[in-house]
Amino acid sequence: MDISTLIGWVMAVGLIVWGITFDKLGNFWDPQSLAIVLGGAIAALIASYPFRILKDVPKHILICFKGGKYNIPKLVDQMVDLAMLARQSGLLALEEKAEEIKDPFFKQSVLKIVDANDPDKVRELLEKELDDMAARHDEAAGIYEKGSAYAPAFGMIGTLVGLINMLKGMNLGDGGGASNLGQDMSVALITTFYGSAFANIFFQPIAKKLRIRQAEEELYCATIVEGVMAIMAGENPKFLREHLLSCMKRSQQKKLLLKAGKSGGEGGEG
Repeated sequence: MDISTLIGWVMAVGLIVWGITFDKLGNFWDPQSLAIVLGGAIAALIASYPFRILKDVPKHILICFKGGKYNIPKLVDQMVDLAMLARQSGLLALEEKAEEIKDPFFKQSVLKIVDANDPDKVRELLEKELDDMAARHDEAAGIYEKGSAYAPAFGMIGTLVGLINMLKGMNLGDGGGASNLGQDMSVALITTFYGSAFANIFFQPIAKKLRIRQAEEELYCATIVEGVMAIMAGENPKFLREHLLSCMKRSQQKKLLLKAGKSGGEGGEG
């Protein structure tokens, strides 16, 4: 479980509250301003995206807290084992082994090389799945990137509403109305505060974490594609390991090569 998102949220809110001081928190509570900013941003997102995407918002939040799902070193070991089995018993022997694989993309990729004869066609199908997956991820992260733009915009709308009401209520000609100027001005600015807070504490961090998860899954799936295509081509398991490790850090490469009984080369972090 990755709790960095939760830690960041707690720290951000805590530091803001500490900066405001507890005895003045009431000055920053305004239900109408909150309705304009948060309600307006949510309404704009609903208007921007179909419900087939919006219904997955709870799942997106859970993804932010899931870590370590894509274990590349373990995947490389699995690929090497499959390559050894294919060289010893042929590609058809992988069909039974594929049933033990839990990851759907990994499982379907192995089954495709068992059933298909045209490597180019197999690669085309797998890369099409990767493209579709990337498009889905872009849609998901896009919700929160849009939200980070909508929230400050509605904060500005709320500020303009507050300023208009303040100016309309001023009656300086008769010597009245100026006494509420400071209070009305502070209420107008609260919406800007809410917009900036929601954009930078919640929307942007969620979008960034989803992009990180997207990069992790795309690397994992791309490694699967390269691995199964190499197995289909009959590549030597030792060369397959080095091939798949090329996308990893030097320290991780060395660790896995040593585990496989080989000596890793010298080098720092890549």
